[in-house]
Amino acid sequence: MKTRTLLLMSVGTALAILLAGGVFLVRLAGQRDDSPLVPIGQPTEVGDVRVTVLGATEADGTLVVDVEIGGLDDPDGIDSFRLVTGDRRLAPLGGTAEGRCGSIRTEVVTCRVDFDVSAAEGPSRVLVMRRGDEQANWRLDRSG
Repeated sequence: MKTRTLLLMSVGTALAILLAGGVFLVRLAGQRDDSPLVPIGQPTEVGDVRVTVLGATEADGTLVVDVEIGGLDDPDGIDSFRLVTGDRRLAPLGGTAEGRCGSIRTEVVTCRVDFDVSAAEGPSRVLVMRRGDEQANWRLDRSG
């Protein structure tokens, strides 16, 4: 092949890649992937689990979230929770403590999910529960 042919083919390939990238960006701009906020006290289903966030209190660097949760037996189900703060994403505290959720059971129980927020900056607190492709979000911060 001649050099001119190779150059034209490479320019044509670059233009095709650029066009495909532009189409992809336009498609992404039209998508909404955020989950709406669930009001405190309203029951919701996240995958195969029914959960109601009853409230949250923060003291001494620990955020305590009171929940009613149930729907299936899952010993690792509490790991579905995350707390998103202004600067980090926190996993729930493990271990056993009086009233702390240890797992998800078939029957609905009231328990608490604790997070260490001592190193988190800012007042923003959003609780996220993700099960499979489904997600629910609760706003827990003091402002609203």
